[in-house]
Amino acid sequence: MDQRFLGKVAVIAGGTGGLGRAVSRAFLAAGARVIATYRNQNEFDTLKADAGAAGSSLAGWKVDVTDENDVRQFTDKVIAEYGRIDILVNAVGAFAGGTNLWDTQPKTFDQMLALNLRSGYVQARAVVPTMLEQKSGVIISIASKAAVDHGAGASAYVASKAGVVALMDSLAAEVKGRGLRVNSILPSIIDTEANRKAMPSADFATWPKPDDIARVILFLCSDEGKLIHGASIPVYGET
Repeated sequence: MDQRFLGKVAVIAGGTGGLGRAVSRAFLAAGARVIATYRNQNEFDTLKADAGAAGSSLAGWKVDVTDENDVRQFTDKVIAEYGRIDILVNAVGAFAGGTNLWDTQPKTFDQMLALNLRSGYVQARAVVPTMLEQKSGVIISIASKAAVDHGAGASAYVASKAGVVALMDSLAAEVKGRGLRVNSILPSIIDTEANRKAMPSADFATWPKPDDIARVILFLCSDEGKLIHGASIPVYGET
């Protein structure tokens, strides 16, 4: 039985989404106490039911991760109840594309920045002080292949995900030598139900699977990944 994270407290932001669900399950299976943020109660209820016996180690809070006050209150509750936060995985995100930059509406641009970039800033700002006090902690943000492969037709999304990489790189430099590790994951198109519906004619077999990405995240958060800090890890599958 995998007990690498026994006694660890892992916060999975967006922990009921297409990727977040797999990450939450993986940490539960490895012995962690998991606190998942969500926006949809039904999604959390499904995750709880699917977790089976491990569901006793799963908690959830409905949180707007772009709202600093909401995230601060949530973080304070977690620390008050569990005494620490060992791991933060930000799996919150959204995609908008299919238009040139000059046709992209300001509302869409602002949404991409809020969900993909601001969410990571707000969460890190809330969690890092506690991790510094602990002199330990791991932060993983989900960026995208698009952060380094700037294709046409998704300028707002590309900019927001490139910002994630830059934000985490700078944070990694700030906490270097203080017991924290900060890294980003760069998936290509993830094999989720939503992406299959959006691109029904695509070859799903080439897309990285959520469970496979979750295993990469667990490695980075484990003692085996202790030498990896300030990195952007590509998980492209065959795409």
